[in-house]
Amino acid sequence: MTERHPPQDCADMATLRQQIDQLDRELIARLAERASYIDRAIELKTENGWPARIPARVEEVVMNARTTAEATGLDPDLIETIWRQLVDWSIAREARVIREE
Repeated sequence: MTERHPPQDCADMATLRQQIDQLDRELIARLAERASYIDRAIELKTENGWPARIPARVEEVVMNARTTAEATGLDPDLIETIWRQLVDWSIAREARVIREE
């Protein structure tokens, strides 16, 4: 893992890009971890006869992401767009296994 530097301590573009690339790797690792929880959700939904898409939960997840974005100073509309795509991907993955497609 590369040593983390705050943005203001990056003296040149090479260092800045290195930091961004490291953050990207960490984000991808966290998304892979999230996907493993989706795999478990598939098992539980299958056992309980639940559908892949549960609209109230979708909205809860998206609103949680918006709230977190607002609290950290990120654009909540951007985060909502990203999260809806992430949730849609997750539901499609669940549906393939649950055979709802």
